[in-house]
Amino acid sequence: MNKAFLSVESSITGRRWVGPGPEVERMSEAISQRAGLPDAVARVLAARGVPPEEAAAWLEPRLRDLTPDPSTLRDMDLAAERLADAVERRERVALFGDYDVDGAASSAMVARWLRALGVESTVYIPDRIDEGYGPNVPAMTQLAERHSLIVCLDCGTLSHEPIAAAVAKGAQVMVVDHHLAAETLPPALAVVNPNRQDEDGALGHLCAAGVAFLLLIAANRALRGRGAKKLPDLMQLVDLAALATVADVAPLIGWNRALVRQGLAVMARRGKPGLAALADAARLNAPPGAYHLGYVLGPRINAGGRIGASDLGARLLSTDDPHEAEALAARLEALNAERRAIEAQVLEAAAEQAEARGVDGPLAWAAGQGWHPGVLGIVAARLKERYNRPAVVIGLAEGVGAGSGRSVAGVDLGSAVAALAREGLLVKGGGHRMAAGLTVREERLDEAMARLSEKLARQGAGAQGPRDLRLDGALTPGGATVELIETLERAGPFGQGAPAPRFAFPAVEAAFVKTVGEGHLRATLRGPGGARLDAIAFRAFDGPLGPFLSGLSGAPAHVAGRLEIDDWGGRRKPKLRIEDAAPVR
Repeated sequence: MNKAFLSVESSITGRRWVGPGPEVERMSEAISQRAGLPDAVARVLAARGVPPEEAAAWLEPRLRDLTPDPSTLRDMDLAAERLADAVERRERVALFGDYDVDGAASSAMVARWLRALGVESTVYIPDRIDEGYGPNVPAMTQLAERHSLIVCLDCGTLSHEPIAAAVAKGAQVMVVDHHLAAETLPPALAVVNPNRQDEDGALGHLCAAGVAFLLLIAANRALRGRGAKKLPDLMQLVDLAALATVADVAPLIGWNRALVRQGLAVMARRGKPGLAALADAARLNAPPGAYHLGYVLGPRINAGGRIGASDLGARLLSTDDPHEAEALAARLEALNAERRAIEAQVLEAAAEQAEARGVDGPLAWAAGQGWHPGVLGIVAARLKERYNRPAVVIGLAEGVGAGSGRSVAGVDLGSAVAALAREGLLVKGGGHRMAAGLTVREERLDEAMARLSEKLARQGAGAQGPRDLRLDGALTPGGATVELIETLERAGPFGQGAPAPRFAFPAVEAAFVKTVGEGHLRATLRGPGGARLDAIAFRAFDGPLGPFLSGLSGAPAHVAGRLEIDDWGGRRKPKLRIEDAAPVR
């Protein structure tokens, strides 16, 4: 094992700091020389496996060059032709979407495409509490009575009975999804899903909005082949695909990376009233980055599906009316604040229960009576981050538990949950690698979680112990310039599968420390040469980081985190988002 970076074997949060190895250092030198990049940027690219000859192209990913041929997906051409038929015949089309960001963005994207071609569609988002996830028989039957085509977006792959009910009423149904499929597909006209069992998995990392975007490319191609001249500009929809890709924690690799990069550029133009109003409600004072999609805008769109009206997000992303957008964004902002309060209560109870049960194994889980179903997924994500292992959180009501799970890299939670459903331990369950949903009878809860633990253990869950904190090197406060951060951002976007660069700042002092907001900490770090760097640590007082930093009183400490640009007040300056710290020994 290599020596810990800065000799930090166990930080204040219990993590071992791991720096770039010799191979990364050698590769970074070659990248720096060939591409003329700063050492810090070259190390970031080398750590992510970018060869020196590809470094320049990596910094400028082109969506056109990386877009896969939609026709490689099964049923894609059939679905595209059917969508083209609906446009030519001016059919009544219904879009049945999931209530999360991916479902809302996918629905809004297809609705906008149809509207641009003169076809108004009905967007239907099921109520999380009353209807649950995915198509249900009453809703599909009702839609089939008034529409000739129903497109299920981010759902439907396992919905055999509801789709059969719609088909029996005379409607045709298409599924555009990315969730894991069973051996038998539902009786839909087309099931476009890169995670079908008969797919090769090459595009399995796409979220549903990514699949929907490919469908629109194929549909435009089909209409062009029929002689259509004026077709929707799909680049005006790429911001919705980018939002969903980040919010649904899809890995930012290959086409996903280019999709998000281009989508952020489109979003910066504020062309969609809903996204602009939401950014204003969240008090963003600069164009959003990938972080804001996942942690600022995404949660607010999700808040409607979690604790409010499930269709609020899709309506916000679909509208072209600035006044309607402003009203919807304000409502989502209020619901998000309410969601945070509920989440905090459930998180405290779930963490206490999980720790009492023990979090040394492959799975951290908790279950409670009456826990709000809208926050279970996000609480599971918090537990996953805290304990570095898959987590499942279940709300119990009337003898039945409905839960959500989140996984860590390298552990396929969705397939494990689906296997339990096939074994009969769960009423139902499924998802994808990083997230899953399940329903279980309360009397079988302990048995099901024990079996899930066994399956996850076989994949290595829990074996890694506390997380290492991987760092791309060390910087001084004076070396963290706006110019460096701008160049680092060109190596992004960063997120799932593409971790943001993290740097250590050795032996800095806290020249200023103040608690702000709900347990956050603001600081000014001073380096050995006197240079200063503003910093913030979000949720610092949820753990030991806040008390440690606030108690430094001028003593030096190693601090680690991610650099960003602070645009507050119109003056751009560097800022460090602190993630960890360690005493100087």
